[in-house]
Amino acid sequence: MTIRASDREASERFYETVLLPVGIVKTHSGEHFAEWVDFSLAHATAEKPVTRRLHIAFVAPSREHVDEFWRVGTEAGFRDDGAPGPRPQYSPEYYGSFLLDPDGNSAEAVHHEEGRRGPIDHLWIRVADLAASRRFYETVAPQTGFGLRHEAPDRGTFVGESGSFSVVSGTPTEHLHMAFPAADNETVAAFHRTAVGAGYRDNGAPGDRPVYHEGYYSAFVFDPDGNNVEVVNHNR
Repeated sequence: MTIRASDREASERFYETVLLPVGIVKTHSGEHFAEWVDFSLAHATAEKPVTRRLHIAFVAPSREHVDEFWRVGTEAGFRDDGAPGPRPQYSPEYYGSFLLDPDGNSAEAVHHEEGRRGPIDHLWIRVADLAASRRFYETVAPQTGFGLRHEAPDRGTFVGESGSFSVVSGTPTEHLHMAFPAADNETVAAFHRTAVGAGYRDNGAPGDRPVYHEGYYSAFVFDPDGNNVEVVNHNR
């Protein structure tokens, strides 16, 4: 997934500061983006504005790592959004802490006793029309690999092998880019064909994108709130 920042340098400094204590190391920093494995950060432009009102949770190996995420972040002057502690309303062993990034997005470190692969544990994407968003993500679930697992009056949670994301009623998250991996080019094509055939907006037909790397084959559509959703086969 990719977020766009109003000040890339400030946001890169935030994520580098708080992710290192939980063992998530920056894997790339170049002209166009910085990357921590599956999470990347780029500078906003007029065509690709700032990402706002996103909640992203990162896997922490232990409760002590959750504590350190929050301590290091608050001591560096970043905004507190929830001190370390249990959150049994989510699950019995859930332990998390929360900070706000420079653009006000909520970043969390979370530890589950059963362990998670990471680095991203889950996302919360706020949406204007919960039923419409659930319908979109259910439509493309066969290609994204994230199926609807839990429903509540204010949210729907989609779960895949690498984590989960929830669509949550509220003022919508803006300008998020989510990419889901595919094992072959046909899955990419089927994603685009299915979504566009169901009436969702095209944002890029299936094809090679060598600007990213050789073999990169992807397609893009917009979800009901205008977030950019991609399915990609890296052909590696």
